[in-house]
Amino acid sequence: QLQASGGGLVQAGGSLRLSCAPSGGTFSRYAVGWFRQAPGKEREFVATISWNGGNTYYADSVKGQFTISRDIAKNTVYLQMNSLTPEDTAVYYCARGKISYNNRRYSMDPDLWGQGTQVTVSS
Repeated sequence: QLQASGGGLVQAGGSLRLSCAPSGGTFSRYAVGWFRQAPGKEREFVATISWNGGNTYYADSVKGQFTISRDIAKNTVYLQMNSLTPEDTAVYYCARGKISYNNRRYSMDPDLWGQGTQVTVSS
């Protein structure tokens, strides 16, 4: 089980940092990523990081705005979100899996999901 935390209500232009950690065991041998699902929309890939933190990939919509990182010693993956806009409002899910490359885009194929954390950006 993965535990996502750090969501909340923030004004446009603000920042939040999400955290993801396994409730038991470790995900040190896996890529970890973030997805989000806005109301009425499909879940979409946001960012992923390789097992050792050496490679990171982002959706075009968040490049330069979000940063994914992992602290191997703390067994935690973070998503730093800056310059938030109302369009970033969604439930954010962390997931464990494998990095994928399709149609010239990187993403992640999850095999384990976290429970999600709500991010709401007010205008």
